[in-house]
Amino acid sequence: MRDGLESGGVSEALLDWYDAHARVMPWRVGPADRRQGVRPDPYRVWLSEVMLQQTTVAAVRDYFRRFTDRWPDVAALAAAEDADVMAEWAGLGYYARARNLLRCARAVVADHGGRFPETREGLAALPGVGPYTSAAIAAIAFDEAATVVDGNVERVVARLHAVETPLPAAKSELVALAEGLTPSARPGDFAQAMMDLGATICTPRNPACGICPLRAPCAARAQGRQAELPRKSPKPEKPTRLGIAYVARRADGAFLLERREEKGLLGGMLGWPGSDWSETPRDAPPLDAGWSDAGAEVRHTFTHFHLRLAVRVAEVPADARPLRGTFLPRGDFRPSALPTVMRKVFDIAKGSFGGD
Repeated sequence: MRDGLESGGVSEALLDWYDAHARVMPWRVGPADRRQGVRPDPYRVWLSEVMLQQTTVAAVRDYFRRFTDRWPDVAALAAAEDADVMAEWAGLGYYARARNLLRCARAVVADHGGRFPETREGLAALPGVGPYTSAAIAAIAFDEAATVVDGNVERVVARLHAVETPLPAAKSELVALAEGLTPSARPGDFAQAMMDLGATICTPRNPACGICPLRAPCAARAQGRQAELPRKSPKPEKPTRLGIAYVARRADGAFLLERREEKGLLGGMLGWPGSDWSETPRDAPPLDAGWSDAGAEVRHTFTHFHLRLAVRVAEVPADARPLRGTFLPRGDFRPSALPTVMRKVFDIAKGSFGGD
């Protein structure tokens, strides 16, 4: 470390900054409340960490409030209907997280009497709880000196130590360096402080080094290379897949929808019947009808590929019998319960039905 600051000095400086500047989160117990003896709720810590994976804080806030209003504890969530949870999750993406959320809640209730294990090892044994999430819950909820490393922490540590190895190859090195900084006292606050620092000051572009509590020991700042780090290996170009979505409305206003298989992309989610997603999708309408093109296509990007969907629409009689899927009465249909790509399909298709 530069300027004589050892790991204890780094953690002390960062915690002093966190005490004054901690972000207010609906799932977080702030440092002032912690000093008054308020303990974080493991359920809320776990739920927020699962929601925040691959997602921003801004996107998660409203989802978290709705979930905790409807299911205020792990027992309530464990007893929830799968379809209800998937519908509330719609729009957050990475839908395997919602399926794992239910599996984990039910395991906590069935195998642990409704109480989360209090160690990183015990937490990691729960369904869908990986190394990062188990470390975060252990540190934040149970004060275990577990090292929590997300993308924000990787960036802070890479700059602090001027790590040249590009990501993702540098991950193990960054975790080891972060372990050397993690204090035995207030490890949960330290983990959240590192995340806050990366999100608000040590940002990917134009880091605000002048107000950073770790500016003195930061090797990248001393070298004038803070904006260059961490380095990242070039990402391969995403392929583009094509598909067809079929939106059928019955004479009484009911829409034809189907629930996707549990495994795979958008698993367990409600959506429009469709073709396969490939370079050459096969026409696969869910029933015989006078299908017409809606006049626009949906474009959506997933983690590993871009998707372009042709949208076909049809008005069908009240006695229509689909080959797959189920007609959902118009009064029960909520576009907000659909995943984002399926909502995009509806936004295009509804113009063909007079804007309904």
